Formats: sequence, structure tokens, C-alpha cells
Amino acid sequence: MHHLLSTRYAGLALKNPIIIGSSGLTNTAEKNKELERAGAGAIVLKSLFEEQISKQSDWLLENSDYPEASDYIRNYIQSHPVADYLNLIQESQHVCNIPVIASINCYDPGTWIDFAHQIEMAGASAIELNMFIMQTKIHAKANVEIDKYIRILQQIKEKVNIPIIVKIGKYFDNVSSFVNQLYANGADGVVLFNRFYQPDYDINKLQIVSGQVFSSHSDFPDTLRWTSIISGQIPTLSIASSSGLQDWEDVIKCLLAGANAVQLCSTIYQHGAEIISQILRSMEEWMHSMNFHSINEFCGKLNHRNIIDAMLYERVQFMKYFSNRD
Repeated sequence: MHHLLSTRYAGLALKNPIIIGSSGLTNTAEKNKELERAGAGAIVLKSLFEEQISKQSDWLLENSDYPEASDYIRNYIQSHPVADYLNLIQESQHVCNIPVIASINCYDPGTWIDFAHQIEMAGASAIELNMFIMQTKIHAKANVEIDKYIRILQQIKEKVNIPIIVKIGKYFDNVSSFVNQLYANGADGVVLFNRFYQPDYDINKLQIVSGQVFSSHSDFPDTLRWTSIISGQIPTLSIASSSGLQDWEDVIKCLLAGANAVQLCSTIYQHGAEIISQILRSMEEWMHSMNFHSINEFCGKLNHRNIIDAMLYERVQFMKYFSNRD
């Protein structure tokens, strides 16, 4: 166990701050055990989508009044993604000694929330709500969508006792205010940020296709900026930095900004699970060179609250820095 690198995130004790993000990397217990062997501090299971849960909820509501259908219902559930997901939680918890965090991809309050209790009973260490509500209606009011997030969080908190983490996107008028509302309503942690499906066009087939799948280092500055700002403003909220992290230096930067942990995904797809041990080794070497004996000694050292000129994080215009150049 990397005692030097141990941290706490959303109430969970982690041997190190490397969390594997929800993806195809974490969709079997065998893969999750391998990621633990490679050095991961925690894993977030591949997401169960709200549509999958709601489909089962609606079906059961329509059929639960018929006792003679119990065998049929039981067989239906056993072949359904929800049952598969509960099995994935149980099997992963059985073979792993690191926290196993369930993930629900959701966008609306509803009957699916009842399944949060089953997820807890299956042994999940925490639940990550992977929430994104894209508002495209011209006359929609901004706060209506934020209220939806809060209602989902409140309803989930009523169902379970395990930590609830909210993974959000960065497309809000005021990220700080929104995260503060999540915190005030019981969020145990936030993940900054979600990376959403990117559309592209095939101009020869005249079709919409998937764009770039992996995050890139160009995504990282926003992650760093908002990790620092949120950490400085809400110091008791757990933060996991996500999106754009490529190497050990990015991990260190996020910790300096105030993150308690980081989520890695794209870089593991691209370089393999062996990059985890390389990152951990380089982090330890850096800490030794800087004479740090724990992450707590430098976590948040460069966040919005702790630097002299906080405006460095808030500037969005950069042309003035080039105005004197020929």
C-alpha cells in the first residue's frame, strides 16, 4: 500500500488518488481486479443508464399485481441489464480490495431512483451520478435544469447511506454556485468534469458520426482552473479532477489545485494499465524531491484561496499579453 500517497475522497479511504473513470475499462470484475493489481486506488464501474433502469421500473409497475407472473418476472429481471449491473458490483467487490463506485448516467428524477437502494445492498462503496442535461430550448429558464440536478441528488440521498458523488459538465453560467448547491444538498464529492459525446460529420456519406472519443491535453486547463476555484471556495468538499489528464505531472497539478483524487480513462486506453504504476512511481519521486511526506502537505497549496493573485485563475482574456509583441 502506498502510504505516502494515501488520500480520502468522498468519505472513502484510498491507497492512492488514482481512480479509474467509468468506461469499458471497468465493465467486468476481472478487468477491475487487473486495474487494482496495476495500482488503481479505486474504480468507477461502467455506467448503468437511466433508460435501462426506467425500462425495468415501468415494466414491473405494469406487471407487479399478478402473483402468478412471479417466475416470469424473476426470469425477466435475471436477463436484464439492472440485474447484470448488480452482479457486476457484487463480483467486483468480491475480488477487489479497493473501493468500487457504481455509476448511474441520469438526467431526470423518476422511479429509477428506487434502484439506488439495490445498488447499495449489492455492496457499492459509493454512487457516482453522471449527470448531464443539455438544454436546447430557446425559451427555457436556466435554473429549471439546475433544480432537476438538485432533485435527483435529494431523492438519491433519501434512498441510501453510502456517499453520493456528482459528476458534472463545465457548461454552467456559474460552476461555483452550482457546485455549492450540490454540496448544500448533501453531495459528498464532485467530479470535474464530464466529457460528453462529440458529434462530427462524414461529408461523403452526409451522416452524423462520433467525433474524437478520447480527451486531450487541451481539455486540461479548464479542469485545473475549476478544481482550484472550487477547492478554494468549498474546502471541505471532496473533488476528483477529470478530463484532459495525461501523465503524472497532471495528477500532481490537480492535487496542488486542491483535488483529493483524479479520474483517469483516456490515457489508460491509450497507454495501457501499466501507466498507473509509472504515474505512482513518478509521484513518489517528486514528493521525495520536494520533501513532502503525504499528499495532505501539498494538497490545495496552489488553489484559489492560497495564492496571492487569485485573478490568475479568473482571467479569460489573453490578447493583452500579446498586444506588445511584434
